[in-house]
Amino acid sequence: MKKNILMIIALLFTTSAFSQNVIQLFNGANDFFKLLQEEKFADAHAIFDDTLKSKLTEEGLKKLWLDMGTKFGKAESFDAIQSKAQGEFFAVTVEGKFSNGDQNFILGFNKAQKIVGIFLAPPKTASAYLKPTYADTSHYSEKSVYIGAAGKQLAAIITTPKDMKNFPMVVFVHGSGPSDMDETIGANKPFKDLATGLASKGIGSVRYVKRTLVYPNEFANVYTVKDEVLDDAAAAIAMAKTITGANIKQVYVFGHSLGGMLAPRIATSTPDLAGIILAAAPARKLTDIIIEQNKYMFNLSKDTTAENKAQLNEAVKQINKSRISQLGTSIKPDSIILGIPAKYWADLNAYDQVNAAKGLNKQRIYILQGGNDFQVSKTDYDLWNVALGKKKNVQLKYYPELNHLLSVQAEKGSSAQYQIPKNVSEVLVNDIATWIKSK
Repeated sequence: MKKNILMIIALLFTTSAFSQNVIQLFNGANDFFKLLQEEKFADAHAIFDDTLKSKLTEEGLKKLWLDMGTKFGKAESFDAIQSKAQGEFFAVTVEGKFSNGDQNFILGFNKAQKIVGIFLAPPKTASAYLKPTYADTSHYSEKSVYIGAAGKQLAAIITTPKDMKNFPMVVFVHGSGPSDMDETIGANKPFKDLATGLASKGIGSVRYVKRTLVYPNEFANVYTVKDEVLDDAAAAIAMAKTITGANIKQVYVFGHSLGGMLAPRIATSTPDLAGIILAAAPARKLTDIIIEQNKYMFNLSKDTTAENKAQLNEAVKQINKSRISQLGTSIKPDSIILGIPAKYWADLNAYDQVNAAKGLNKQRIYILQGGNDFQVSKTDYDLWNVALGKKKNVQLKYYPELNHLLSVQAEKGSSAQYQIPKNVSEVLVNDIATWIKSK
């Protein structure tokens, strides 16, 4: 696939486009490799879009496949294992097994389910997760449970301090996109770091798998953040109140990214929450954040050619379509904008997280932002500060060295940082623990 800045949505807002039938994408990817195994190169080549056909001929595809056999041996099996939206395209990861080793592939599909690019996935050499030094396993225990209604349950982990009673509880709410209970990104697991770090200091927590990861078919049609985030957050909060030894009057929500943006909404509907923590939380509309991300990536690329500038301009034009705040005859609920239903955008844009937070007078609020976060910037932190900085129930803190995953970094950089294991800042963990206990 050619380099394309069009609608690059950084990790914070990369949401699988469930409007595109995931099963069909998986089947299409598997069928493509089946055709190659059967040496039906003409049929395989027919799945390419016109641009790729001109760049990779049928004969070129045949040579590519034969070269793969020379390098890896006989092809044994192929299995599509992951699908992610990449702007207007869909990237499907296919696990390939050969007689001499494994090699994963990434197929790029357009909305017509034509292949627009073929890539060799990087070898699985990603560094392993590192347990933070501040997580003392002798001080806490973990238990696997499920939250949610029968048949649609989500796996969760309850982490509690040992030999303690009346301890506070924290419920972790993810950012955008499918995510596991640890909010694993590359070699990093920020929710696991936070859960074990806080438990070592006498604070329990509930973390759970995000629904979009395990029930993608639920998001094949119209949905909103209520379906994606809010219902499960409510279930996790209810679970937190049942934990033996927990203080049911000291339950907090830790919202990261989109989760932080939605935390005031969660607190409004759950008035008995003790407080909320907004970590790297947008104060602006997602449209503004996505445009800012695109411009950042454009500048980072140092490609100032007319073609790249035109792509950026087109990206901004397309992203601006997500500014809708209400539906009408011309925009139906299931209309797709940036791979997401129009109803989702209308619902989210009608929500003012800053005003919602201003309306919280009894619940405590902690707002934190990293200076090396390229996904949510200091602009958002400053907006939170202006609106809430003088409220007695609000504390804000800016951490110049932290990135979006809340680890210390030397620079903003890009998502390449996420492939290097780096734990959530111990200073941040200590600050959160101190703030929770200061009540």
